[in-house]
Order: sequence, then C-alpha cells, then structure tokens
Amino acid sequence: MALQEEFERQGIWLFKHRSYLPLIALLIGLILYLRTEMYPQTFILEDEPWEIYYEMFCLFVSLIGLSIRIYTIGYTPKNTSGRNTKEVQIADTLNTTGMYSVVRHPLYLGNFLIWLGIAMLTGNFWFIIAFCLAYGLYYERIMFAEEQFLRRKFGDFYLEWAKNVPAFFPKFKNYQKSALPFSWKKVLRQEKNGICALFGIFCIFDLSGELIERETDYNYFLLVMCLITGTGYLVLKYLKKKTHVLEEENR
Repeated sequence: MALQEEFERQGIWLFKHRSYLPLIALLIGLILYLRTEMYPQTFILEDEPWEIYYEMFCLFVSLIGLSIRIYTIGYTPKNTSGRNTKEVQIADTLNTTGMYSVVRHPLYLGNFLIWLGIAMLTGNFWFIIAFCLAYGLYYERIMFAEEQFLRRKFGDFYLEWAKNVPAFFPKFKNYQKSALPFSWKKVLRQEKNGICALFGIFCIFDLSGELIERETDYNYFLLVMCLITGTGYLVLKYLKKKTHVLEEENR
C-alpha cells in the first residue's frame, strides 16, 4: 500500500475513534496530576500558592478552544465539512467563510486548545510537550483523510481555497464574514456535551487533588459551573429528544 493510501486509511480509523482515544491521555494526565498533588515540588511553577491561579489559567486556555468551536459551529449550515458523523465523512457544501476563511481545521484547533488546557493541569512540563507532539501526529492523519475526501468531492474549488488558507495556524487577515446568522440553537444541540465535559473534567481534577491531600480547599467556581452545565446538559438533552425547540431549518 502506497504511503498516501496508508495515511488516509490510518486517518479514517482515527476519525472513527476520535471520541474515545483521547480518554487514554486524560487518564494519564489525571495520574500525573495526582502525583503532582502528592509531591508539590514537581509542580511546573515550583510555588504552591500560585496553583489556583495556574488552574484558572489552564481553564482559560480550554475556554478559548471551546469558544473557537462555538464560533465555528454557530455559523455552519447543515451537513457540511464542519460536522461529520462517527462513521463517515459528510460534506454537502464546503465551508470557506467565518473561521474556515482563516484556518482549514478550526474545530481541531479548538480541540487542541481544550485538551492543552487539561494537559497543562498536570503541571508536568514533559507531559505537556508529549501531548503536543502526540496531538500533532494524531490529528495530522485525521486532517489528511478529511482533506483527501474534500479534494475528491470538490476538486479545484477545494484546491483553490486550501491554497490560501492554512491548515492549522490561523491567518486572520484572510477573514471573510459568514453569510449565515449565528445559531445558538445549533451550538446548544452540538456542543452541550463538550461544555458539560470541560467543566466536569476540571472539577474531577480539582476534587481528586483535594482528596489526595486530605484537604477541603475546593475550587467552588468549578463546582458551581459543573453543576450549572450538568443541569443545562440534562435540560438540553430533554428538549432535543422530546421537543423541536432546538431545531432550525438547514442548520
């Protein structure tokens, strides 16, 4: 099998399992985080009083990533290159405006920042570096497979767009406003899992660390946000399943 076909085959396999494989990195990160809590001298800042500020900075990084995903999804129509199923690629149209005018894979850029914030929680410099390298290898194959699919479907139109738009690092001077209005309904339908999971993960890390240290100095902001987003998730899941409140034509 030629290398090009091998890369695409690997990318398709990783694409199908992209929701589960990162959980391995999450487990490793949690173990390292607990080790840092047990041995504070291994903390990246080597100054425990700054730990709460560092934790909030990590959350800020992840929220930037979540914001990129929300902004991207809010402007995309139904069945486009920005939203695919678990099994196959779907793209009735090619997104070229909004975030897609500055970077070809804005959702994966958003994912990177979300997971980077979580990886940074460990306070382990080498784990953060390893995560960045692993993420690059992991999503490089997925992006390659997606671009092969889009190239075959949209031909020269895709090639012309890709020639001027970088794959991963945004080029903001290329920005073109989307013709569609922003849809909060679509964001709430599609990102409710991610929003809830983000605060849930940060809360689990914080609670686990306090339990290891046998302390009760919890981050109450994370606890409250976890409760709010968890309740919101249940409400939105009910609305999506039992009503048509969150539905929009062609979105």
